[in-house]
Amino acid sequence: MAVPRNRLSNARKNSKRAHHAKKPKATSLCTQCQSPRLPHTICMSCGAYGDKIVIEKK
Repeated sequence: MAVPRNRLSNARKNSKRAHHAKKPKATSLCTQCQSPRLPHTICMSCGAYGDKIVIEKK
């Protein structure tokens, strides 16, 4: 089993993890009602997916 030769300092350890931060979720606009939604999901305000109405909203 591999063993590290020397211990990493906190600064080196944290700088290695600099790109591990969470990124904001990407949103796109609904083609029917122009409200923001997650890509590849049904719009929660109008029920459309792409050009079709999948869920009828009351």
